Amino acid sequence: MEPSRFSPFSPRFWRSPLRGPWLTSVLGVVLLVGITVLFVTGLLSYAAYNPGLSPVNDKTPDKGVLGFYLFAWPTDPHWLYRLTQGVHVTLGITLIPVLLAKLWSVVPRLFTLPPARSLAHALERLSLLLLVGGGLFEFVTGVLNVQLEYVFPGSFYPLHFYGAWVFFAAFAAHAVLKTPAALRNLRRMRDEPARSNERSERFERSEPTGLTARAPHPPTVSRRGALGLVGGGSLLLFATTVGQSVDGLRWTALFAPHGRRDPGGGPGGFQINKTAAYAGIRPAETGEDAWRLVVRGRAGTVRLSRAELLRLPLHSAALPIACVEGWSTSDQWWRGVRLRDLAALVGHDADPPDVLVESLQRHGAFRRAALRANQVADPRSLLALSVNGEDLTPDHGHPARIIVPAAPGVLNTKWVAELTFGDL
Repeated sequence: MEPSRFSPFSPRFWRSPLRGPWLTSVLGVVLLVGITVLFVTGLLSYAAYNPGLSPVNDKTPDKGVLGFYLFAWPTDPHWLYRLTQGVHVTLGITLIPVLLAKLWSVVPRLFTLPPARSLAHALERLSLLLLVGGGLFEFVTGVLNVQLEYVFPGSFYPLHFYGAWVFFAAFAAHAVLKTPAALRNLRRMRDEPARSNERSERFERSEPTGLTARAPHPPTVSRRGALGLVGGGSLLLFATTVGQSVDGLRWTALFAPHGRRDPGGGPGGFQINKTAAYAGIRPAETGEDAWRLVVRGRAGTVRLSRAELLRLPLHSAALPIACVEGWSTSDQWWRGVRLRDLAALVGHDADPPDVLVESLQRHGAFRRAALRANQVADPRSLLALSVNGEDLTPDHGHPARIIVPAAPGVLNTKWVAELTFGDL
């Protein structure tokens, strides 16, 4: 017995004239390319954190074989993380209307009866559940992270990492099954441009997809018009997001916290993520008389005041800051002591090793972070004491902070208290 037409399990419940193989195929091809780029740039973002430096940087200790591709994150080009993470976040937000339109276009399939006609059909329905659920989970958690709304039931890093693998596995299986049919539909429609609307509707109803309405409502917009609406929504999101990582366009980033937040003027007038007050930094512990940098290594321990650091050879580097939320700064001129020179002070003259950096901050993640030997050895990697010709402000990490080319922002530790070179 067929369900009532008022039930979503009835094919007659879904009456939009827009649904059909052509619309679904176009949206699917866009997502095939876009989500693949998202997945690759997401994996690169994870690698940039150097999670192999366990247990300090590793927020996903049980990753197992999922970390098969990890490599020592390079320092060249110095804007690498700024580019890959900017693409990841901006593209993810831009694809939201496409994802929602694709889910809308196939929603009747979620209500087909019987739920499973065979074992193969049951596996396909399960993969569809993982695809829809995983996609929504990844996009929602990603947007919340960009908006600095940390309302997750745990750390963002493992949730997003494991969720990405589950989602992409289901996505890849779905793509293998559906891409040939999608391309076939698009070719057939392209090869018959003179097809009338009536013949086009008969063609789509003849396709065994279950997408085309049996008793459609009268159309109020064409399918190409619907695609234009989706594309317009994506373009609007792109235009109001991309500015957070592009110089000269920050005023356009209306939906990005670091776009609409005014960082002020002067040498320190560029974006920050966490203020000194938020991190729990007390002015008394960063004063000239109180603060000492502790440097440990093979030859022992050295304690240096800020005045003593300023008497060491100082070097400058023009480097940006880029964060996982997608925002970044333009290149700023940093000046300070090279990390490899500090390693030499404690017995690591030839080949600087990995370093553990510990901060004075009390609140927030990455109070301790590790850098790989190749990052320490780069001559642009500094313990910065000033930026753009003036001493660091408290919010930019006074009395000293790390700045490393191509590293995620959280590894450019502010309010540095200790450096430990060698075995972590």
